[in-house]
Amino acid sequence: MDQEQQPNSFSRLRSMLASLSVKERLAACYMLENPEEVIHSSISELAEKSGVAEATIFRLCKRLGYKGYQAFKIALARDIVRPIENIHEEITSEDDMVHIARKIFSSSMEAMKDTLALLEHEPLELAVEYLAGAKKIDFYGSGGSGIIALDAYHKFIRTGIQVMAHTDSHLQLMSASLLDKDCVAVGISHSGSNIDVVEAIQVARERGAKTIGISSTMKSPLTRAVELSLYTTSRETLFRSEAMASRLVQLSVMDVLYVGVAARKQGVTLENLQKIRESIAIKRY
Repeated sequence: MDQEQQPNSFSRLRSMLASLSVKERLAACYMLENPEEVIHSSISELAEKSGVAEATIFRLCKRLGYKGYQAFKIALARDIVRPIENIHEEITSEDDMVHIARKIFSSSMEAMKDTLALLEHEPLELAVEYLAGAKKIDFYGSGGSGIIALDAYHKFIRTGIQVMAHTDSHLQLMSASLLDKDCVAVGISHSGSNIDVVEAIQVARERGAKTIGISSTMKSPLTRAVELSLYTTSRETLFRSEAMASRLVQLSVMDVLYVGVAARKQGVTLENLQKIRESIAIKRY
């Protein structure tokens, strides 16, 4: 059945209540009563809030005819969010460009302040210690988070550490399988639920590498897979086509890690910076 021909997610959920198991019905009732929380929650968070297992929620979404939880969230968001909100929650169709700019900048600044409040001394210090002492660092990210991984490569190449950034799932796994105890793998995922990134991190950890996760979800597959987690926060949700404020806070956290490592490896970093400046001088008028 085409998406346009399907009944909306609320109707499907209500129509199936009587046929659901006790646990499935518990999850379904929570979804019906708290739809806006659902579209802002990972499957792990929803499982905890509704008092059921993640597998129960996934099974319920399959019974509703969706491929999984993410597909259900997309359908739910389509049902309850006005079209303009798929671009940015606070924007209305009456806003002119100046108001849109103010709202987007305000949202980004709020995300930065909220993320700064989340960052704790010990995890940051330990993350910098891991990275500064690494023989090799792998950064893994897909989609919007893949851009963050590439930016991390662009920064950390200055430190003298062997660095790689992989956005392709096969290359992530291949590179992860060649890491060892002297290496660090960093997984980046706004949701913390990207299968490719989590799988690569799991392989890296099996090979003995230290693992760091950067995500916005404190209870997620990525959080469970890594040794050390750093958290970001924003009002971004998974149903949007592009990450906005989440991208900015991830970049800022990566900047913090880079500066921390550069400060510890000051001599080699400053020397490399000079070499890079000299080599790219010919590319400027």
